[in-house]
Amino acid sequence: MELWYTEKQTENFGITAKVKQTLHTEQTEFQRLDMLETEEFGNMLTLDGMVMTTEKDEFVYHEMVAHVPLFTHPNPKHVLVVGGGDGGVLREIVKHPEVEKATLVDIDGKVIEYSKKYLPTISSAFDHSKVEVKVGDGFMHIAESRDAYDVIMVDSTEPVGPAVKLFEKGFYEGISKALKEDGLFIAQTDNPWFKADLIAQVFKDVKEIFPITKLYTANVPTYPSGLWTFTIGSKKYDPLDVPEERFHDIETKYYTKEIHKASFVLPKFVGDIIK
Repeated sequence: MELWYTEKQTENFGITAKVKQTLHTEQTEFQRLDMLETEEFGNMLTLDGMVMTTEKDEFVYHEMVAHVPLFTHPNPKHVLVVGGGDGGVLREIVKHPEVEKATLVDIDGKVIEYSKKYLPTISSAFDHSKVEVKVGDGFMHIAESRDAYDVIMVDSTEPVGPAVKLFEKGFYEGISKALKEDGLFIAQTDNPWFKADLIAQVFKDVKEIFPITKLYTANVPTYPSGLWTFTIGSKKYDPLDVPEERFHDIETKYYTKEIHKASFVLPKFVGDIIK
């Protein structure tokens, strides 16, 4: 007998993977959590039936969330991650010597707990000396923060369940207040094939708040359509105007200084979404 996992990405399309075994399944206080061992992608974390990360392709997403903003900002001492309970973004953040403190706020402590157990290569930075982990509501943490962070990264699920409010204009306004006067933020903003309206709305909202707003993309095979977008809002620094000397060597598998710039070159249909 074969066991297959399928994520129904739309009513008419899905992605499927052969499963070796179910490692853990639980209805947490906030969502359905499953850890699966798959044949093709290694261990896989799903929340409410949606793929969050896999051992095989996680590096693309986590590197592009972290390194684009951290190389854009000239001195990112204090960094906040909203969500990101698997720890992958933290792992990339602590590679930057300029970072003095990285705070992670995730609403579901169970994601952190089981990522440590079943995704050790992704969650390796939770005990790093620069890292502070808080189990709590990221939306409220933002609302209660003022001039606190140089860079904020919103590593949320898709806009369902507890993550819905992380895609609202009021949240981005709160981020602006939580950032220092030259701060910037980045948020994952889903895919252009199935969620064009979401990307357009988020981009419009962010552009009304931040003087520099840009969209960039990366290829993440296990995410809907494989083409993923990220929206960056910056008070001062342009991600396409980073001095060459600011790029320093770090260990990556996807991100390079050339990819940094190239990721902002959008396919025409994606560019049309945010016009």
